[in-house]
Amino acid sequence: MHYAGQRLATPLWSLSLVEQVDLVRTRQVSPVDLAESVLERIQTWNPELLAFCALNPELVLDQARHAEHQVQSGEPLGLLCGVPIGVKDLIFTRDLPTAGGSPWYRGFLPEEDDVVVERLRAAGAVILGKTNVPEFGFGPGSTNSVYGQTCNPWNTTRTPGGSSGGSAAAVATGMGAAALGSDGGGSIRVPSSFCGVYGLKPSFGRVPLYPGCRDERYPGFSAWESIEHIGPIARHVKDAALVLDSIAGPDPRDRHSLPAERHPFADITPEAADVRGLRIALALDLGGYARVDPEVRQAVEHAATRFAAMGADVEDVTDHPPFGSDPGELFETVVAMDADLPALRVWAERYPEQLNPRIAAMLEREWTFEDLARASAGRQALYNQLWRFFQKYDLLLTPTTPVAAFDVNQRLPSSIDGSTDVPAHALSWFTLPFNLTGNPAASLPCGRTTDGLPIGLQIVGNHLDDRGVLCASAAFERETNWTSGWPNFKGMPEQIAPPVQHVVKTG
Repeated sequence: MHYAGQRLATPLWSLSLVEQVDLVRTRQVSPVDLAESVLERIQTWNPELLAFCALNPELVLDQARHAEHQVQSGEPLGLLCGVPIGVKDLIFTRDLPTAGGSPWYRGFLPEEDDVVVERLRAAGAVILGKTNVPEFGFGPGSTNSVYGQTCNPWNTTRTPGGSSGGSAAAVATGMGAAALGSDGGGSIRVPSSFCGVYGLKPSFGRVPLYPGCRDERYPGFSAWESIEHIGPIARHVKDAALVLDSIAGPDPRDRHSLPAERHPFADITPEAADVRGLRIALALDLGGYARVDPEVRQAVEHAATRFAAMGADVEDVTDHPPFGSDPGELFETVVAMDADLPALRVWAERYPEQLNPRIAAMLEREWTFEDLARASAGRQALYNQLWRFFQKYDLLLTPTTPVAAFDVNQRLPSSIDGSTDVPAHALSWFTLPFNLTGNPAASLPCGRTTDGLPIGLQIVGNHLDDRGVLCASAAFERETNWTSGWPNFKGMPEQIAPPVQHVVKTG
């Protein structure tokens, strides 16, 4: 079969996901050529970044050949037919190992796909491989004792964030136009901010989870049960919307899953997105506790002026934010409540020298019934504060993170706005509250630091208003053109480097 796309001047890996889908469906690009282009890109970048921790190129090409057969035979094509997509290594894949960054699950090959992977396959996507994570999602970076350390593509001495750091680093460098991430306290939004890409945490329940977070047979993976969200990371809002259409909707295996939306999210386009007349709040501190780096603050304030220029009614509510106090302690208690602590203690005894520090701290604390009861009541109060806030406003703007990407070997930046007195959860000051409430939220690029590191703006929507978050994101993308340019660490030329590390083979 002849494909005109073989003569495209633009490298296939660099096209948006929507463009890739269109070219495959119209027979201008072969899914095999597209897969080979992305695999070459992975060979170039992955040895330095370790975005992918498990990859089987032959399996990728087999899927691409199947997609090509579907196109040639005239079969009905799924929304993502022939498009390569990465999958975070906390999400189960039946044909690729799912270690979750833990030695406990080294080499573990699940018996079944996660619901979202089932849906990607049904949509015709080509599963590229597994993207690196910290152990069981306990960040703040994306480093583990099984595969190693993922680096930021804009500066390899900096962290990509976590726990979806591998997915964000992959998308930022064209190792797939999109990837799945998961977010229990900011794990889609933080790495998207640090890597300069778009990350969407949909409403809680919008995307069903199983077995991840929903199957007691897999301790570690079964944590984050009441706060976990799976969502897309992409360079373009329209790409994220199309992936969301492919994975959203109810499933009986997830009792929290929401009914399907009446209209596709991919109907939202930058050209048609309109924020005129919206009431938008800007909060540079959610409750008198967050401290923000001056460069981050300036970029977010400038982003707010862009929304005002587009016709939104923007109000600075930093002096009267939606929350009254830092919910970090409440969050840590909910995480412990969701975790299978007895099973994790068994694992900790087996691998004490490889224990993730955050898991170790959680296991060392003696939790009481009063702690859990206080967290439950506090979570109710937090949500009540937020829904009342959204009676007045349509959207909330905040920094995604209080700082840009910091040294990859640090657990937290040494200072935030001149202060060294920061709690362990400070990196998630602006993100974790909305895991507790379940509100939709996205991180989008809004600027750069003086040394070229991306800065993220967070857009938070009212309860279940994923569409509003996507519309505002698309409007901002149209006005700022954030997707121009690619990372190019060390002046690296566009050529093929040694083969990808951590390649796995299936039987």
